[in-house]
Amino acid sequence: MTSFLLTQNCAAIALVNPLAGSDQGLATWFHAHLTPFFVAILRALCEPGSGEWIGITLFVGVLFFAWKRCWPSLATLIIAVPGGMLLNELIKLMVHRQRPFVDGPFVDWSGYSFASGHTIGATLLYGQILLFVIPVLKSRRWRSLAVFIAITLVLLVGFSRIALGAHYLTDVLAALFFGSLWLAFCFFALKPLHRRVARRELISSMPLAENGVLALAPVPVTETAEQVQLLSH
Repeated sequence: MTSFLLTQNCAAIALVNPLAGSDQGLATWFHAHLTPFFVAILRALCEPGSGEWIGITLFVGVLFFAWKRCWPSLATLIIAVPGGMLLNELIKLMVHRQRPFVDGPFVDWSGYSFASGHTIGATLLYGQILLFVIPVLKSRRWRSLAVFIAITLVLLVGFSRIALGAHYLTDVLAALFFGSLWLAFCFFALKPLHRRVARRELISSMPLAENGVLALAPVPVTETAEQVQLLSH
C-alpha cells in the first residue's frame, strides 16, 4: 500500500511539474550546444553511475564483506543499492515519463525518464560507501574529504545526464531525493541487525569455562586498615 501511494505521488509530481519551464529550458539549451567533444566528456562523467560500473563495485564489495565475514554490512550493501535501483525501475514504469529527446545526433536513450537511474544508482552506491567509511575515519579532515568526493561524484553524474538530454532536471532531483530517502530507511531499519551481531560477537569473544559458563577472573579484594579493625572486633 505504501509503495502504491509513493508511486502515485511520483506520477503526480511528474505530470503536474512546477519546474516544467526549467526542465524544458535546460534540456533545450544543452541539446542545442552538444558537440562530439562535449558529449565524450559527459559520457565519461556519467560512467560512475552506469550499471556496469555499479555492478563491478558491488561485486568487489560483496567479496570483501564475505571475506571479512561482515554479514550485516553485506546485507546492507545488497539491500540498499540493488534494492533501491529496483524500486526506481518500478517508479519509472508507474510514471511513464518520456525522455527530453528521443531523436537527434547524440540521442540513443531507451526506457523512461523519471527518475534518473544513473543518478539514483550513484546516490545509493557512493552514499552507502560513505556510511561504511565515515565511522572508520578518525580525522575530521578525511571525513570531510570523503563527503566531498561522494557528493561531487553524484552531482557530476546528475549534471551529465541532464546535459546529454537523457533526463530532465526534475528527474535528477527526484533521484537524489528518493536515493537519500532509501539510504536513510535502510540505515535505521538494519541498525538493530548490526547491533545484534556486534553483541553476539562480543559475547563469543569472552572466555568460556569448561562447563559453558562465562569464566570470571577472580577480583582481588583489598581491605583498608579500618575494615581490618572492624573485622577483628
